[in-house]
Amino acid sequence: TAAAEPPAQAEGQKIEALINQIATLKNAVFIRNGSEYDAASAAKFLRGKWAHQGAAVKTAREFIDQVASTSSTSGLPYLIQLSSGQTIKCRDFLLQRLAELEVVTGSSPGTGKSIP
Repeated sequence: TAAAEPPAQAEGQKIEALINQIATLKNAVFIRNGSEYDAASAAKFLRGKWAHQGAAVKTAREFIDQVASTSSTSGLPYLIQLSSGQTIKCRDFLLQRLAELEVVTGSSPGTGKSIP
């Protein structure tokens, strides 16, 4: 429909929503290359890395896979230690949040297109 958002804009909004999911984690620790960061610092880092990747990242799934999963320096996965003490891969956390977001927004995974 003419009123539908362009896919790139919708995907950018999903990426921002995913970054905000990280930023608003309470009492969580983001672990990158063995160093610990608070949620706000992690979100700022991911936004900067996303900006650096530029046009190479077109979808929320590409953001997760290319920006928010592993260190380009060491190859180590980014981790999140939740307030419960459980440590999970950032990629797994964001894929779960993306799936939830796509159910809420009614878009199909990774395409930015609405499900009919």
